[in-house]
Amino acid sequence: MNNWLIGPVIIPLIMGMLLIVFQKNLRLQRILGLLALLATCAVSILLIHQIQTGGIQTLQLGGWDAPYGISFVGDMFSALLLLATSVVSIGCLLYAFPSIGRKQEKLYFYPLFLFLIVGVNGSFLTGDLFNLYVFFEVFLVASYVLITMGGARRQFREALKYIFTNIIASAFFLMGVAYLYSMTGTLNLAHLSIRIAEAGQDGLITTVALLFLIVFALKAGLLLFFWLPGSYSVPPTAIAAIFAALLTKVGIYAIFRMFTLIFYHEPQITHLTIGILAAVTMILGGLGAVGFGDLKQILTYNVIISVGFILLGLVSMTEEGMMGSIYYLMHDILIKALIFLIGGTVVYLTGTSRLQNISGLIRLHPQLGWMFLIAALSMVGIPPLSGFLGKVFTIQGTFESGDYWLGGIGLAASMLILYSMIKLFMSVFWGETILCVDDEKGTTKGLILPIALLTAASLALGIGAEGVAGYVTQAAQELLDPNRYIHAVMD
Repeated sequence: MNNWLIGPVIIPLIMGMLLIVFQKNLRLQRILGLLALLATCAVSILLIHQIQTGGIQTLQLGGWDAPYGISFVGDMFSALLLLATSVVSIGCLLYAFPSIGRKQEKLYFYPLFLFLIVGVNGSFLTGDLFNLYVFFEVFLVASYVLITMGGARRQFREALKYIFTNIIASAFFLMGVAYLYSMTGTLNLAHLSIRIAEAGQDGLITTVALLFLIVFALKAGLLLFFWLPGSYSVPPTAIAAIFAALLTKVGIYAIFRMFTLIFYHEPQITHLTIGILAAVTMILGGLGAVGFGDLKQILTYNVIISVGFILLGLVSMTEEGMMGSIYYLMHDILIKALIFLIGGTVVYLTGTSRLQNISGLIRLHPQLGWMFLIAALSMVGIPPLSGFLGKVFTIQGTFESGDYWLGGIGLAASMLILYSMIKLFMSVFWGETILCVDDEKGTTKGLILPIALLTAASLALGIGAEGVAGYVTQAAQELLDPNRYIHAVMD
């Protein structure tokens, strides 16, 4: 057993509870919140090293053996996501210091931010289906409050849509948990895999699998993304960035975990359905990205495109495709936070998100402009940036599995990303400067550092691909061989 597995959950949880006590001391809240995230990052790095050398790590809470107790399981896939989450959360928290405002800080922003990270990290680590539901609810409850910070009328309207959608998804989640427990008598993920493999994935279990797919598709924005563009465009920038980076990714993680560990016996039904949903998601997201003339809308529709693209590797069920999806998922966590921070900074400086009212900012803010261009080219997959290997391996995986139509749609979606991001760069940063320094609504003081941090992390992921490749390969192999997970938990 590895007690370090509880670290990424217990550290932000205890610190978040402690910060409630020091609600009026904002300086102390900032310092302790940042220290908690740095400690979580350190534990994530330690777990990656332990998993690389010792294989999948487990922790049975209370000393109860699986499947009777609560299991925490750390494989390379979850550990890599923990590290990406830690880096992004540090960047967004640093951005929040000068930008979120004292009013929001006093409304328990820092405890809520840490509770959000508790739910995300717990979702990545839990080995129990019911506790996956619990951790989903933890970060969702925190997000319900965070999305309303600012108090604008549009925020409340979009918050109601976001909350009602997730309440419905959570109700279906509980229904799926109840059905699966009634059929298998267990909720431990490893034990579920054994029971379903023994009984065979018949029509009823496949129906339950599709029910879970609907639930996680709602949470990930896979086709059912009607709630996402509005919800991600109304909160303050630091909150919108952490939402874009992490919340849809937890739904994606759950789809990967469930359909590689439990519901992998009928891929001609389940995985084909995921492929169709991913293809339609990329098409609709691409049309939204190129069709709108609003900076926030373009960025949110690019979140939708990436959701569909990441799942292509899962559909292929090849090692190359899985490697591509994992690599692109890590890249996307970093890059979505980065572009939302840059986009929010542009809106803060200009007071508008309409492209027709913004031009030539690169002359006043060259650092901001070039970092945006790096992020844009990385999203497209230009080598040697972080999006390149993920796209190459993902498309290669779809071709190897014979899903040429999915690979073709993925390539077409990349072209739509290219068009939308270059349109943003040319409209916002290039061209004639129509805004002077005196006309700016704010300043970039304190905002450039977290943006530069995430830019550096993205560049490191791309340029240092050779060093990361071994970890990603191990993660893909573990996902494709569920017996590794099962033996680690049950033996």
